[in-house]
Amino acid sequence: MKRLFALCALLCLPFSALAAEGYTVLFKTQGVFQDVRDSVTMAIEGKGLKITHTNMIADMLERTGKDLGTTRPIYEYGEQMEFCSATISRRMMEADPHAMVLCPYSVSVYKIPGDPAIYLAFRKPPATGNPALKRALADVEKLLTEIVKDAM
Repeated sequence: MKRLFALCALLCLPFSALAAEGYTVLFKTQGVFQDVRDSVTMAIEGKGLKITHTNMIADMLERTGKDLGTTRPIYEYGEQMEFCSATISRRMMEADPHAMVLCPYSVSVYKIPGDPAIYLAFRKPPATGNPALKRALADVEKLLTEIVKDAM
């Protein structure tokens, strides 16, 4: 019930897609990091997909920064969820077997120190001249965008 309430509360919050570098699709929202992260998890699972791994990026950078002699925090929180779609991935790799490197897909959720926003981002699929691969990559981007918007 708590998750449902948190999801409903998040749906009422404003969000926006941001202009970003060519390698990323970036969205910005407000809320509590853990609630936004949980909403991303529910959005991925709501598409019938399984999260295969969660990378704790902020924790890793904090831990290794000490060993590298740099302690400036980059993120307050930052996680990346990895997952795949058998249907889209199969079409992608049938179009080009070398497209295996584009799998798994991931959505990052993070908070930057001093910034009240929570960011959601994913890698922008690369451009290609292969028409079948181009269609599959458009489906990847559509899926990732739907997941982020569902989570927001």
